[in-house]
Amino acid sequence: METGFIEPTDASAAAMFKRGLQGEVLMLNLLRFREQADYSDFPELAPQQPLTGYGAYKKYMAHAGPLLERRGGEVLVAGEGGNYFIGPQDEQWDMVLLVRYPDQATFLAFASDEEYLAGLGHRTAALADSRLLPIKPKGPAAN
Repeated sequence: METGFIEPTDASAAAMFKRGLQGEVLMLNLLRFREQADYSDFPELAPQQPLTGYGAYKKYMAHAGPLLERRGGEVLVAGEGGNYFIGPQDEQWDMVLLVRYPDQATFLAFASDEEYLAGLGHRTAALADSRLLPIKPKGPAAN
């Protein structure tokens, strides 16, 4: 079974740093869940009863949400995905999130926080594939 994109690569992290995003940063999350969560790499987080990927992601959000808010971030949009209107018709996403961070440094501090990392296994167990796109807002009439 081919694995999807779950974690950043060294090259993708370097590219984000190179962009040097200033001010508010939005992170567009496209998420595809496993049918059944896979806790094989995180047995210490595994629930007693098997979970769906979506169920494991709910555990991740319950863990990460308060930590995100504590750093001044917020989930602006959380919704059910589906197939593209414009894009590959064989590609679909189960959930879409748009998360706001005050700045890139806040995102990086959140993503490397020890308390956050302690529950990251729920996300890994939940996801079959994902995309995370950093966005620099330019306003409603950006050219």
